[in-house]
Amino acid sequence: MGTTDGNGGPTLLRAVPAGAEARVAALYWEAFGRKLGPALDPPEAGRAFLAEHLHHDRGIVAVHGGEVVGVAGYRLGGRGLTGGDIGDVLAAYGLFRGLPRLAVLALFERTPEPGELVMDGIAVDAGRRGLGIGGRLLTEVAAVAAEHRCHRVRLDVIDVNPRARALYERHGFTAARTERTPYLRTLLGFGAVTTMLRPVTPADARA
Repeated sequence: MGTTDGNGGPTLLRAVPAGAEARVAALYWEAFGRKLGPALDPPEAGRAFLAEHLHHDRGIVAVHGGEVVGVAGYRLGGRGLTGGDIGDVLAAYGLFRGLPRLAVLALFERTPEPGELVMDGIAVDAGRRGLGIGGRLLTEVAAVAAEHRCHRVRLDVIDVNPRARALYERHGFTAARTERTPYLRTLLGFGAVTTMLRPVTPADARA
């Protein structure tokens, strides 16, 4: 299933295409590598881990010219775009290197409440930003939420990413609460996380 904007822009697909795993992992790492690094570094190992453990049906991708130029992941029904369990982390990094990484990954766990879709993250190719791709991905996420009869979409944004927060606010998200995390600034590069919510409306559903 794919949608276009009618102006020659990227096509949106409701799943990560086979063969695009490495590209999606690279976009995710570009966007979130600073945060994921302490858990999955070195970068080449982290990108490989993400690519190997993607849940294809939990991502919406923007494809242009045969290349993925944007991706939005979401968590629904117990699975998100980025996967990998305890055993996968220990298999990839070993017991002694893996255990501390699991502690860091646990900081990022976000379990949806009933009737809620939680976004895993959104990433757009650096050369394609400012073209409306992020907004289209968010609109498609809302459509997915409506189809699954969710009443809201939830995401987290860190204090050092005001551009992302502005995008979310333009598309109907409002701040619900902010958790100060000064103890994470040295390790992960941010000192606060804001939870943002967007209601799902009848207009989000598609005929």
